Amino acid sequence: MESSFGGIAEADYKMESVYADMSESEKQVAAYLKELGLWWIFESPIFVYDEKGRPRVWTPDFYVPKLGMHIEVCGSEKYDYEYRDRTYKKNGYNVIFVHAYKHQKEWKKYLVKRIMEIEEQRHDEVMKMIGNRIT
Repeated sequence: MESSFGGIAEADYKMESVYADMSESEKQVAAYLKELGLWWIFESPIFVYDEKGRPRVWTPDFYVPKLGMHIEVCGSEKYDYEYRDRTYKKNGYNVIFVHAYKHQKEWKKYLVKRIMEIEEQRHDEVMKMIGNRIT
């Protein structure tokens, strides 16, 4: 049986073109997300304000709609990921930075751990919001 997404048969979907634009580390993360049963969107644009208040459009590597989270696959030690992390946080985005190339054996555990931490933070925020309003 052929699977489909949004009424489009998988065979008609040109997924190879998406994978062709990915680094090896991004392909590993994509495969793991699929293994977890998480549908993802590659390089979905998001709007941020940078440190000078200028509007920018950035494209984290993956957006996972089911979780409402983005994943940035780090590919170089020369790139300033701390700047990106600060900017995403300032703009209210949950972005997980994965260093798959550096931590071949640990990045999957790290990714799941960060997903769980973010979900726990969200739960705590909701509980604080509703406080004593639950009867």
